[in-house]
Amino acid sequence: MSTLSEQKIYTLSEAIELRKTWKKDHQKVVFTNGCFDILHLGHVDYLEKSSQAGDKMIVAVNSDRSVRELKGPERPVNTEYARARLIAALGFVSMVIIFDEETPLELIKALLPDVLIKGNDYTIDTIVGSKEVLEAGGEVSTIDLVPNYSTTGIINKLKK
Repeated sequence: MSTLSEQKIYTLSEAIELRKTWKKDHQKVVFTNGCFDILHLGHVDYLEKSSQAGDKMIVAVNSDRSVRELKGPERPVNTEYARARLIAALGFVSMVIIFDEETPLELIKALLPDVLIKGNDYTIDTIVGSKEVLEAGGEVSTIDLVPNYSTTGIINKLKK
């Protein structure tokens, strides 16, 4: 039986405990993060490809407050809980955690994933947490993004 999406959303303390279990079981853990405001093909493609880099996939989702800071006062379109549930509903996602900080650095330090992945709109040296993951013996990489897919583009198209 599959896990309900709601059950894949963890607090930091719960996430740390589950990460310890995965480490003990020699599970390779992938970590990525984003706002994921309106889930679209670009998100699914990026997340699916990222998940192939390991056995377990952690996705950190920006809180509503942090999305407003990053994207402006009219965002997010969907609440943090709705966005977290949608990401958690993807079968290849093992854990979702909502974070309120400007970056997921503290989460990355706490969970120390084996693989840290972002889209290729970043370079390895600009990925938050890359130094910490590499120093711990992990990998950092980027995934090619699907061209012409963005939440901002979708919102702008809807406004026309």
